[in-house]
Amino acid sequence: MSTAAVAAEWQEIADRKYLRRPEIYSMQWGRMDLSRFRLACASFGGPIAAIRDDSKIVQLLAESARRRLQIFSSSGELIASSPWDRTGGKLVGMAWTDDLELACLLEDASVHLFNSRAEPVGQVMSLGKEPSERVIMYSVFWGNGVACLTDENQVYCIPDFKNPKPCKLANPGIDESEQVFCMAANEPKAMKFGTPEVLLAVGDSVMAVGEYSAEIIGEGVGPVQKMSVSKEGRYVAMFTGDGRMVVAPMDFGRILFEFDCESALPPDQMVWSGLDSVVLHWEELHLVLVISPAGDPVRYTYDEPVQLIAECDGVRILSNSSMEFLHPVPDSTVSIFGIFEEMEPAAVLYDAYDNFERRSAKADENLRSIRSSLKEAIEGCIDAAGHEFDVSRQRTLLRAASYGRAFYNQYDRDHFKETCKTLRVLNAVREIGIPLSIGQYKLLTAPVLIGRLINANQHLLALRISEYLNLNPEVVIMHWACEKITVSPSIPDSALLEALLDKLKLCKGISYAAIAAHADSNGRRKLGAMLVEHESQPSKQVPLLLSIEEEDTALVKATESGDTDLIYLVLFHIWQKKPALDFFGTINARPLARDLFVTYARFYKHEFLKDFFLSTGQLQEVAFLLLKESRQMEKNPMASRGGSPLPGPRTRLIEQAQKLFSETKENFFESKAAEEHAKLLKVQHELEVQTKQAIFMDSSISDTIRTCIVLGNHRAALKVKTEFKVSEKRWYWLKAFALATVRDWDALEKFSKEKRPPGGYKPFVEACIDAGEKSEALKYIPKLVDPRDKSEAYSRLGMTKEAEDAGAQEKDNELFSRILGPNSSNIFDTLRDRLSFQGVY
Repeated sequence: MSTAAVAAEWQEIADRKYLRRPEIYSMQWGRMDLSRFRLACASFGGPIAAIRDDSKIVQLLAESARRRLQIFSSSGELIASSPWDRTGGKLVGMAWTDDLELACLLEDASVHLFNSRAEPVGQVMSLGKEPSERVIMYSVFWGNGVACLTDENQVYCIPDFKNPKPCKLANPGIDESEQVFCMAANEPKAMKFGTPEVLLAVGDSVMAVGEYSAEIIGEGVGPVQKMSVSKEGRYVAMFTGDGRMVVAPMDFGRILFEFDCESALPPDQMVWSGLDSVVLHWEELHLVLVISPAGDPVRYTYDEPVQLIAECDGVRILSNSSMEFLHPVPDSTVSIFGIFEEMEPAAVLYDAYDNFERRSAKADENLRSIRSSLKEAIEGCIDAAGHEFDVSRQRTLLRAASYGRAFYNQYDRDHFKETCKTLRVLNAVREIGIPLSIGQYKLLTAPVLIGRLINANQHLLALRISEYLNLNPEVVIMHWACEKITVSPSIPDSALLEALLDKLKLCKGISYAAIAAHADSNGRRKLGAMLVEHESQPSKQVPLLLSIEEEDTALVKATESGDTDLIYLVLFHIWQKKPALDFFGTINARPLARDLFVTYARFYKHEFLKDFFLSTGQLQEVAFLLLKESRQMEKNPMASRGGSPLPGPRTRLIEQAQKLFSETKENFFESKAAEEHAKLLKVQHELEVQTKQAIFMDSSISDTIRTCIVLGNHRAALKVKTEFKVSEKRWYWLKAFALATVRDWDALEKFSKEKRPPGGYKPFVEACIDAGEKSEALKYIPKLVDPRDKSEAYSRLGMTKEAEDAGAQEKDNELFSRILGPNSSNIFDTLRDRLSFQGVY
């Protein structure tokens, strides 16, 4: 096509500024009258939802009287259809959310969500009880929310469908005599505090209603019949009652633009085209009007109903027969195909390539003329190709750019490669009814596009695009696998598993657990168990095995992983579900799990652990637990009645432990020790009852005897000695020190003379020295038999000469060094001479 023919399709709005509206699709839906339906069209080339308008009287054309919700692609191909069986009154409004779910608001203020296959999703939401009891006058949707105005002039909204918490906005304070003409909204993400703001056209003013306040921000601009807020929430376009189209910033500080539409009839639709144009449609006038502050208005006439679909870079115009894309002509395209007195470098390069194809020598002449601006020309052709919908024109422009690159070696090829990749992706998705422009694609991003493709069950195309763009195909393959399971209820598990594994192996590291969970939720637990066997990550595998009641397998996998957290997860799960004996049998066969359970139970579940040890025949472990409980139990002495001691719970625990120890020969020592301990506790309890002093419990036998003697209860001390078979030697040490403690020297002397002490008089000497009584100690030192003991005793009392004399008898140099200290070398020499003189040395 010649450049003149291309430019002939444009509408000029200003100097070197044009609009064009190429036909993207000829609609495939056959006989379709848009005037009979309520429509909701998703942006970014999304699907079209249609349902017969129950507010109109329409003729039924070979169709059921029962309404159906129909979902079409942007090319008019039917994607899904389902009967409209929602209860809740008439349909008030509907729109697509950012997540490509269709939100439908009914008369009872309920909101229903549908996916792109016309299937209900999620729970039914409600704007609240109050709006459900009133008449909804207006409604407005944004990315993921909705607001409505009731007949009592109150505004209710759900700011976010993902977190559906209905709220009532501030009271606008509108009198019943005042009329609200229209309603618009600025979505939360465009607001400073993330809360929605609703605009109401009241009288000749515009009121902004927020969560906590309502104020008039546009006084005297009306009456406003129609409003539309730009996508970024910066501007608002208004159609007034006197036929003017006014554009103002959101604070209404000034009027940015004003245009007289020459008709007081309010438009049926008014949408923003990007950020710099507003498009209005009057169905009665068969007119589409494009108004831009940068140039003159452009009018298009249509003899059939149309629907305007706002996009970030233009407006799609849907009619019964076609889908068109109205948008500004890119500057790069204007520079190539525009008709000007002087050709731009990109146009010269395009012409040079055309001459080259026709084997004309003028091609070389054209290239020479733009040698200095060849880079600019190449980039212009590449950019123009990216904005084209016609594939043949894309190819020609890219070839022209490639032709120019052959003569410019310094050009970076990445831009060219990226544009080619992008165009291949865009052309592929346009073939299935997603008419994305390059600007929309960049804003939407490739991962989001792939998400939309898999939701439309275009898995093969999504996979190919993922691989082509070097993106992780895991999300595509996982979604395909889940859908395959959903739509294959009649295929046997083994055959379906083989088909799934054949595709799943294409993606390393894919989560089999998520697919297995989906199989389980679809009633195919066996298939889920077979799939989860291929999961490589125990942290994902084990919880799923528990959810499908494969506890034994889960415990094996958790144990093999060595992850104690996973093992405890399985243990607690089995613990709660199985009887105690079954649980004990399960863990006893797995040492690691058993040991972890025992470690936990020792701290928190003593009784349960005792049951486990009893069930496995480990009586000694139960006994040790009883002893531990006895040690941890606080003292709880009980008063005696009539002189009879009452043993406490600690004693009973120890006695129980003793019985368990006595069941095995290997624990004879522990049995005897426990028996003695219980007996000692009873004796100590009796002593505390007798003395009315809580000073005996938990002390040793020696301390018990010593305490009795200190208290003067020698009979009790002797009884403890006899009952616990305390040796005479130990008895003398205990009693000597006890008497020295109370400084009863007469009793100590009397005790020393009762009979010859079995261990000698050393206990008496040590007790007196420790008590600091030198004179008392000197009574017993001469009675010491061992010269070494006698020398050390004198030394401790500071009697050096006596220590020397006693040490001389032992003839031990080391003893002298210890007694006399490091500074006594002279004395040591003297002693050595004396010993040597005696012929000993």
